[in-house]
Amino acid sequence: MRLDKYLSNSGAGSRKDVKAVLKKGGVTVDGKMVKDAKTEVTGEEEILMNGMEVLLERGIYIMLNKPGGVISSTEAGRTATVMDIIDHPQKKDMFPVGRLDKDTTGLLFITDDGQLAHELLSPRKKIGKTYIADLEKDVSDPEIQKLEQGIPLKDFTTAPAEAEKLSARRVKLTITEGKYHQVKRMFGYLENRVTGLRRVGFATLTLDEELAEGSWRRLTTEEVDDLKK
Repeated sequence: MRLDKYLSNSGAGSRKDVKAVLKKGGVTVDGKMVKDAKTEVTGEEEILMNGMEVLLERGIYIMLNKPGGVISSTEAGRTATVMDIIDHPQKKDMFPVGRLDKDTTGLLFITDDGQLAHELLSPRKKIGKTYIADLEKDVSDPEIQKLEQGIPLKDFTTAPAEAEKLSARRVKLTITEGKYHQVKRMFGYLENRVTGLRRVGFATLTLDEELAEGSWRRLTTEEVDDLKK
């Protein structure tokens, strides 16, 4: 990584600010003054800026309460992304683990830990994703049973889900596949339409109800440990 990028990503200042400090000789790498912003560093060196050690954060784990209208992407474009919400100097190193549809709200896990993300997204792990679905029509008990047995969709049959009827038109549903529009398609098979969808659980994480929609927080040490287990 370029030295100026390392310094700016660590929160030491903007790229312009750190280049100015570099030019003045205010940065040392392993005790040697470095003025070239393009100098490559690994992060294993002792890097000082104006006499203060600069450390790049590693192992970033974030819970976001995703609002509607933003997409689960790291690519900037015409539509706002979930990464636009994250105010962190190293957000370019982070990514959402899995995706939520543009109009789906709720729990989204964001990290820079590629190994953990790979494990959580592996189909063989059968990681649960829990949603609260609001529906256009009443749901019957036999339809709940169909969800629990597996729904035959056009391209695959869903694994048995955990389904709980919270009210006549609200269902709590836990699935393990997470295919494109899967929850909406499952209820579509039952000739019902999802009018609102919120994810409240992912793996061992439960959406923090005190976390306002559009806000984020770091995971606690206990939450991270549980995910890694």
